[in-house]
Amino acid sequence: MRIAFYAPLKSPEHPVPSGDRQMARLLVAALKRADHRVELASQLRSFLGDAEDAQTHRVIESMAAAERNRIAEDWRDDKPPDLWFCYHPYYKAPDRIGPALCRQFRVPMVTVEASISARRDVGLWTAQQALVREQVEASALNLCLTQRDMDGLEAAVPGVRLSRMRPFVDLHAGTGTQEPGHLVTVAMMRPGDKLDSYTALAAALGQLKTANWRLTVAGDGEAHEAVMAAFAGLPADRITWAGQLPAEGVHALLARGSVFVWPGLGEAFGLAYLEAQAFGLPVVAFANAGVPEVVEHGVSGVLVPSGDVAALAAAVDGVLADPEGRARMAAAARAKVARDHTLSVAAATIGAALKTVVK
Repeated sequence: MRIAFYAPLKSPEHPVPSGDRQMARLLVAALKRADHRVELASQLRSFLGDAEDAQTHRVIESMAAAERNRIAEDWRDDKPPDLWFCYHPYYKAPDRIGPALCRQFRVPMVTVEASISARRDVGLWTAQQALVREQVEASALNLCLTQRDMDGLEAAVPGVRLSRMRPFVDLHAGTGTQEPGHLVTVAMMRPGDKLDSYTALAAALGQLKTANWRLTVAGDGEAHEAVMAAFAGLPADRITWAGQLPAEGVHALLARGSVFVWPGLGEAFGLAYLEAQAFGLPVVAFANAGVPEVVEHGVSGVLVPSGDVAALAAAVDGVLADPEGRARMAAAARAKVARDHTLSVAAATIGAALKTVVK
């Protein structure tokens, strides 16, 4: 099929790295692996952040209208695609382009990781979320990366057509040197959940009883100074700040690690958890949001109650003090990713799902 791909939160060609950009790129790769022709429909970012002023909303809508007109002209000159494929529409970044075009040209729609939450129906966000609800209802299929999102869509739009697919990564993880006591964190430094997770991590490290530990952090961002402040009371010689690394740098770091530690507050699921497990790093995190969807407690990692910093520290201590147990979890983590979370598995899932939409 010829597929028009659109990611309203962040285009796969956006210059700033993030999990959303990575997942958008992975989905394009999976569609191509399933023998589809993928065209990037638009790079318009409809993300509004925390802007709740009507003027900002009007500006974004005006830009979206221009994009709709441009794409409509292209489709009239050539022909419409077989499918509109939208990744991650939600209340802060709805798809303001695809639904209108698909109605006009009778093109079916598919969403991936659409999310709806009734608690977001407040103020100007109500209209934003209504756009997501309308798209989900009009879509031929909505692919959900987590059961949490699936349950949310079913509650918001009963009877809507839903299907599960697992989040996935595309990497060939070799066997690393795995240095004992080497903790690894990979995360952007942003205000909100990311900063809160860094703060919880720093607090947990301050409670470790294990003497043999060190941490390497890969990541940077606008909350850099706040993160540094959170870690100020910890021994500086135990922590290495690697900054923002390219993919190969992250993978080299994971290959040297022993345990991946990231609280994960508000994580939809967290691609970093999958990458860490692919390299044989057990995960220690909060049992929060979508983290349990990719980390199996007691098998590929240890999950503790969300917000319980003492439990997080005890979990790190426990994994570091049990080399045999850590090795078992490392093997299980590798096996889990290889079995359920690869590009090949995703391509097969998407390929089968789309055959039910366009024949």
